[in-house]
Amino acid sequence: MCGIVGLVQQSIPKSPAVEILRRMAQAIIHRGPDAEGCWAVDGGGIAMRRLSVIDVEGGQQPIANESGDIHIVCNGEIYNFRELREKLISRGHIFKTRSDTEVALHLYEEEGVKCFASLRGMFAIAIW
Repeated sequence: MCGIVGLVQQSIPKSPAVEILRRMAQAIIHRGPDAEGCWAVDGGGIAMRRLSVIDVEGGQQPIANESGDIHIVCNGEIYNFRELREKLISRGHIFKTRSDTEVALHLYEEEGVKCFASLRGMFAIAIW
């Protein structure tokens, strides 16, 4: 099982945010021993510890959409991600991974919070 963390604080610059997020992720290393990922801007960010299950080689997180303005981390599994992925590809989305997390990202990009009605599985997601 992975672990996700996030930080929002308007007065925090990017560099300290990255360091805080990395310390937070280190505190939950037991939730995901395979990898760590972090994304931050002035004001906060998101990070995660990964237990690799789906797309072991390419599913590193956080993942950004094509334009880089939406970032996501996910813990869990989206059971219907393959069928959703095919629909998103047919609508022009470009995937960098084969992960279920990236499917949730592109679906959110299209539908906003309504996307969660289409996702089947057990998961927790943080989107920036």
